[in-house]
Amino acid sequence: MRRKFACLLLALLVLASVFACAQKGSGKKVYRVYVGSYTEHDSKGIYAFQFDSSTGTAGSVELAAETTNPSFLAIEPKRHYVFAANEISNYQGQKSGGISAFAVETGSGKLTFLNEVSSRGAGPCHLAVDKTGKYVLVANYDSGSIAAFPIQPDGKLAEASSVIQHSGHGPDAERQKGPHAHNIIVSPDNRFVIANDLGLDQLLVYRFDATKGTLTANQPPFASVEPAAGPRHAAFHPSGRFVYSINEMAGSVSAFRYDAKAGTLKHLQTISSLPAGYKGPIESAEITSHPSGKFLYASNRGEANTIAVFAIDGEGMLKSIESAPAIGKTPRNFAIDPTGQFLLVAGQESNNVVVFRIDQKTGRLTATGQVIDVPMPVCLIFVPIN
Repeated sequence: MRRKFACLLLALLVLASVFACAQKGSGKKVYRVYVGSYTEHDSKGIYAFQFDSSTGTAGSVELAAETTNPSFLAIEPKRHYVFAANEISNYQGQKSGGISAFAVETGSGKLTFLNEVSSRGAGPCHLAVDKTGKYVLVANYDSGSIAAFPIQPDGKLAEASSVIQHSGHGPDAERQKGPHAHNIIVSPDNRFVIANDLGLDQLLVYRFDATKGTLTANQPPFASVEPAAGPRHAAFHPSGRFVYSINEMAGSVSAFRYDAKAGTLKHLQTISSLPAGYKGPIESAEITSHPSGKFLYASNRGEANTIAVFAIDGEGMLKSIESAPAIGKTPRNFAIDPTGQFLLVAGQESNNVVVFRIDQKTGRLTATGQVIDVPMPVCLIFVPIN
């Protein structure tokens, strides 16, 4: 009798465990997606909507904050503050853009404006927050400079702690007359910063002092891509061993091996991001690695309007998988949800965000049919909802 009771009890415990796991696995994974935009026509600033990664569906779109041309967004690690690059060329009479700080309202996700400072260069187009959440780093496209800004305890931005002006030019007389810093990313260990400069055909590497917020040139100070390639954005592989650059002018992706100790980049491969046989205008834009580290995605604007899909092998090398139609027009930016199941593409000129499902085995993209109306979207960031 005791043996039967013990067996029954064990069976009940196993069933309870299985049920609990099933409940946990079927739980909703809901995120808030903030959308940066160009404030032309009907756009007013930063928008937001909820996205359920268990179903791939989005909620209604709401205006989170009014601000001018918030072309790129970043959030600090504790998710209390959002920062926007205000892509303008005249800030309070200066040849500069602005960086705005916002507090995230608990529950609603609305953004409350805190302050704005000069980006210390014209046309800020990209920014990032360091791993400590104490500094915002910005790339100024028009002036070809980068800068670091301390984040104060109340979320407001202080004046720049470090400003570096790039110099030189590339071979393209029209697009590369001078430097054009287009992207800035922080290494996984927070010791280095990499800035893509489209005008110089270089990925410049800086040592980053997170106690002082200063940037100093690494040795060697940069890695090069092919002449007139125009490196636009870069992304780390989840392992931290590789860095990938999307080259706007060449329509290609350059793969680099990253030495975390020295902060150096060694070129491995350059591969086209364009559809086979494509002959139209080349305007490649965004690049992101899948959370699994198995796939890489890159967008092409212009007449191509595609998302290139690559497989990544153990040595960081890329193999083309497909060129998926972006459906929306001008896929300037896209983002993968943290679960790795969906890829959302911002169609700048079609005024929408298109949802794709990612095949976890092949990396291929399939449109879900979900299209979210947002005016002139140019940046997407996912924020977990607690």
